Amino acid sequence: MPDLAAETTAEQAAEVLFERCGRLGVVTLNRPKAVNALTAGMAAAMLDQLTLWAQDDAVAAVLVRGAGDRGLCAGGDIVAIYRDMLGGGDATADFWAVEYRLNLLISEYPKPYVAFMDGLVLGGGVGISAHGSVRIVTERTRMGMPETTIGFVPDVGGTLLLSRSPGETGTHAALTGAHLTGADALFLGLADTFVPADCLPELAAALESEPVDAAVARFAEPAPSSVLAAQQDWIDACYASDDAEEILRRLQAFDQETSGNAVGEAADAAGTIAAKSPTAVKVALASLRRVRGLSLAEALEQEYRVGLRFLTGPDFREGIRAQVVDKDRTPHWRPATLAQVSDDDVEAYFAPLGDRELKLSSKEKNNA
Repeated sequence: MPDLAAETTAEQAAEVLFERCGRLGVVTLNRPKAVNALTAGMAAAMLDQLTLWAQDDAVAAVLVRGAGDRGLCAGGDIVAIYRDMLGGGDATADFWAVEYRLNLLISEYPKPYVAFMDGLVLGGGVGISAHGSVRIVTERTRMGMPETTIGFVPDVGGTLLLSRSPGETGTHAALTGAHLTGADALFLGLADTFVPADCLPELAAALESEPVDAAVARFAEPAPSSVLAAQQDWIDACYASDDAEEILRRLQAFDQETSGNAVGEAADAAGTIAAKSPTAVKVALASLRRVRGLSLAEALEQEYRVGLRFLTGPDFREGIRAQVVDKDRTPHWRPATLAQVSDDDVEAYFAPLGDRELKLSSKEKNNA
């Protein structure tokens, strides 16, 4: 009789590959049919291997890339999260606890951590790349934190990253869930360097023996212009509020009060936000405002607190059903409008979890 436990372990191991090439430790996310969507087993394996490599003098730098040609990582495996929510959500909470520890380790990594952010880089894919020290985008990069579309909010440290973007552009990216080009990612501060996609194999080979900075500089090229950067004036004007309903009113009114290149863009953003989960929009906005001044560890603790509340609410489950399971693209949000989501409703998402708190920051550890 086959050993099912051994087969499961082998299957999980095949989903993320580790190898040492010269002085380079290489992590390859290996679920190309799923655009390398991150599973709990993959996150745990990465956390273990990166911890080992951090202490290994034979490894000078680490490279993270995705198998196939569709992207680095399309985010967490939300179908698995959906199935788990139907059964109570405990496995997802455990997954996030490991994933967020991985995000924190990457941000503090003692060696150059190079991420090839080529193709799709969404949600959890941002978490395993944008916290690194050498973040490379290409002309094929399509990055984003599209969580409000599925009734959730940016996590994996995304709230902190977007809160630090120029002006209110991070707020715009978070609430609309827009896909961003490599140039936009550079403008938002989510990436560092533009390298043409065709050059990535040569760069990976160079990293095996050359200093990271020198190798990357040799292949770097000027990035195209960022569309988002050109939109910052109207974005700043419309999103400079802590009230989601006011932001929506400003966006809806903007095109009627101005003329020029921005005509239509603000209205499009308003329509996009209006279609998202009202609860997710309000909690995402509050998350971005509350995270200012926090460390990444503290931001992850806040995101974990908020995430666990979404696991027990209706919209996260409904959003995944509509977008990924039934694919009817007609979610039924509860509540259905921004006006029906009260300040007390939003505040409840940030309430302490008691014994379930994720303790990552020194403050939390000292109080534990």
